[in-house]
Amino acid sequence: MNIVVVGLSHKTAPVEFRERLSISNNKMGDTIRELCNYPHIEEVAILSTCNRLEIYLFTSGNYPALREVTQFLADSSNLSINQLREHLFMLLQQDAVMHLMKVTAGLDSLILGEGQILSQVKHAYQIGQQYQGIGPILNHLFKQAISAGKRVRTETQLSTGAVSISSAAVELAQIKKKSLQGSKVTIIGAGKMARLIVQHLLSKNVFDITIINRSVERAQFLADQFQNANIKVYSLNEMLQEITDSDIVFTSTSAQEPFLDRINLSTINLKSSGLMLFDISVPRNIHPNSTELENVQLFNVDDLKLVVLHNQQSRKRLVKSAERLLEEQLIAFTIWWSSLETIPTIKKLREKAETIRIEELDKARSRLGSQFGTQHQEVVEALTRGIVNKILHDPMVKLRAQQDVEAKGRALKILQNLFNLESMKSIIPPEI
Repeated sequence: MNIVVVGLSHKTAPVEFRERLSISNNKMGDTIRELCNYPHIEEVAILSTCNRLEIYLFTSGNYPALREVTQFLADSSNLSINQLREHLFMLLQQDAVMHLMKVTAGLDSLILGEGQILSQVKHAYQIGQQYQGIGPILNHLFKQAISAGKRVRTETQLSTGAVSISSAAVELAQIKKKSLQGSKVTIIGAGKMARLIVQHLLSKNVFDITIINRSVERAQFLADQFQNANIKVYSLNEMLQEITDSDIVFTSTSAQEPFLDRINLSTINLKSSGLMLFDISVPRNIHPNSTELENVQLFNVDDLKLVVLHNQQSRKRLVKSAERLLEEQLIAFTIWWSSLETIPTIKKLREKAETIRIEELDKARSRLGSQFGTQHQEVVEALTRGIVNKILHDPMVKLRAQQDVEAKGRALKILQNLFNLESMKSIIPPEI
C-alpha cells in the first residue's frame, strides 16, 4: 500500500498540453468513479487548475496503479503514452505527501505564495469526498496538507503581498503597454479571477472597464461590488462589438473550447493602435491563430513568467521558513502513517486474546453448571475482560508510540512469532 501522485503542471508541460488533460467540474465525479474501478486503485482525489492536473492515489500496487492512471490519461486526452511520459511527473509516498503540502502552501505555484490554490485544494478534497473517492488515507493526507497550507499563511509572510494569476496578467499588460491609463479594457468572464482583474485595474487608475459574461446578472453582480467605478456590463452576444473599441481584453472563463479566433476577430475593425489579448484560462479561451491578424498580440498564462521571476527572487528567504514548517507537518504525517503498521498486529493480538478468554470462560461455565448464576456470569465476564485489557494495554501503547521504524518492525515480528499471529487475516479497520 502506498500514496502516489501522477500529474503535470506549468513546470512540466506548456498550456497547449495542459488544456488537453484538464478535467472540468461537471466531469469530475465520473472521472473519480472510473478511476476507483481500476483494480489497484483504492482511493482517488483530483486537483485540476489552470496550472496543474494532479491525481492523488492510495494504491494496492504502485506500478500497476501508475500504468492504469497513465493509460486512463492517454485515452481521455487522445495522446500516446510516449507523449504523456514527456510531461508527466510521478511521486511516491513521502515525496507525494510533501508535494501536496508544497502545492497547498503555494510553494509550487506559478505565482509563489498565491492564495487561490488553498481553496482549490479544499475544493478537490470536498469533491473527492462527495464522489466517494477519498477514504481514510487520503482523508488524513488532505487534512494535513490543508492544515500545512493554513500554517504557512498564518505563521510566515509568504502570502503577504503575493501576486495572483490575475494581478500578474495586469502587471504583464502594463509592461507590454507601457501605461494602462486611458486604456479601454474588456473582461470576458465574471468569476473570482475576473473580480481580481477589476480590482488590480482600478488600483492602476484604469476606469474604462467592460465585463462580458454569458449571464448578464452575474456580470452585474460583479460590477456592483465596485460602486465607485462605472463598469459597463454586456452579454456574450455583444462581445465582438465591445472588443472593436477595446485596447486590451482579458479572458477568464470555464469554456472548454476557444470562443475567440482569427475568423471572428477578422470580422471587426480593430483600433489602429492594435489589440492585446490576455488569456488566463485553461483550457484556453482564445485560439493561437488570432495572432495571424495584423496588430493582434496574444498572451497566455505561460507568458506570465516575466512577472513571476521578479516575484520569486524577492521571496526566496520566505520560502525557506515555509519549507521548515512543512517538514514538521511531514513528520507528523509520517508518524501517523507508521502507526498504521501496528493496527493489523494489534487487532490480531486482541482477537486471539478474546478467543482464548471466551474459550476458557465457556469451559468454566460448563464445569460449574447451574451453580453459575446470571449475576456471577456478569461479574466473571467483566473480570476476564479487565484482565485481558490490562495485560495488553502497555505493549499496545508502547507499540503505537514507537517512532523508530526499524525498532517497530522488529517488535511487530516478535509479537507475531510469539503469539503465532501470521495465520490470522489482517484487516485495517475503517475508522483509521
